[in-house]
Amino acid sequence: MTAGESLRTILHVDMDAFYVSVELRRRPELRGQPVVVGGTGPRGVVAAASYEARRYGVFSAMPGSVARRLCPQAVFLPGDHELYSEVSREVHEILHEATPLVEPLALDEAFLDVTGALRLLGDGVAIGWHIRNRVMAELELSCSVGVAPSKFLAKLASVAAKPKPTPAGVLPGAGVFEVIRGREIEFLHPLAVEKLWGVGPATLERLQRLGVTTVGDLNRLGEARLVTALGKASGRHLWALSCAADDRPVEIDRAMKSIGHEETFARDLHETTELRTELVRLSDGVASRLRAAGTGARTLTLKVRFAGFTTITRSATLPAPVATSAAIVAAVGPLLDRIDPTAGVRLVGVHASNFGEPVEQLRLDDLLAAPAAATANDWAEASAAIDAIRDRFGSTAIGPASAVSKRGIRLVRRGAQQWGPDHDREHPPADER
Repeated sequence: MTAGESLRTILHVDMDAFYVSVELRRRPELRGQPVVVGGTGPRGVVAAASYEARRYGVFSAMPGSVARRLCPQAVFLPGDHELYSEVSREVHEILHEATPLVEPLALDEAFLDVTGALRLLGDGVAIGWHIRNRVMAELELSCSVGVAPSKFLAKLASVAAKPKPTPAGVLPGAGVFEVIRGREIEFLHPLAVEKLWGVGPATLERLQRLGVTTVGDLNRLGEARLVTALGKASGRHLWALSCAADDRPVEIDRAMKSIGHEETFARDLHETTELRTELVRLSDGVASRLRAAGTGARTLTLKVRFAGFTTITRSATLPAPVATSAAIVAAVGPLLDRIDPTAGVRLVGVHASNFGEPVEQLRLDDLLAAPAAATANDWAEASAAIDAIRDRFGSTAIGPASAVSKRGIRLVRRGAQQWGPDHDREHPPADER
């Protein structure tokens, strides 16, 4: 590590109960109450909980049914991913004004390398408060900021800066918390060992059998014993973290690995025809995102989760990248046809990967096809027209015929159903389509 790297200053900015806080901007009468955001149906999942709800043990990723039992007086609101994405862009505009070195982790958090901004904006703590005050003043949202010499420690510091829900009430957080250079071990070693990246339930159980409960306990075991107990990769990784060693840079360009949509159904589907309808909708959503990103995909993956929670995936790799819904359906449709849905299908997903410039050109088979058959070029032109209509008139202006019901066009929106279905209106009976 060079001298310049050893003096770097990293911030981790984490919005406080982000989805809930955004909802409270338009529902201020709910402030101070336990509020839960996520899928509101019986299969919904908690996306975020206010600190008042967390006092009752409600946390993100928890089934909504469990959250209702723990906190029946909570107000449950459906998620609005489109709104959260827009607010996230506004947050990131503020972050980029502090430094161009921003690594987004999710809609509500990011790493910043502010080493180059210290002379202009002050030390890391000053920059943290500057960002926090701007987010509050301009967006009426709260965030917690961790300041440290590394990403790992900055992430832990932001947790230390957050409000704390307790049975007696919500204790305000520090807002900005710094792990002071030279005192990293003093901060790190008293922490519970599960705070380390890479310590999941199985690893935690192994460590507890060795008498390890804190990071300091783990460090005192020594690298050799950790490698023996956990294996070379995991042992060395956790040993390095226990020594506060983390020289990973802030990555401003994180390559996109896949694009996909999944949908959990409010009721299990048992007919291939029903699943084919959903497949077309999902493929249309994936294709739209591929074209928006200016790319195509060679590998298309179908994901199916059955009523008993057994999950299978099937993939097809094409000769060239594609970016139209017709090409995606043509690739994953046969995969779906080979699956027996009679046991009940709970979830279907379509994912695209192996990216490259889309090449959907006229083929010999197209020339030999019936005149009424649409060629790949026809689909490319049709897709461009669909994108133009949606850009001008909104996303619900046009969609696949199979997505039209008496309630309108049921299009797939990014993140709209990531927390589970809200109610049966997501999948109306056949006579309402």
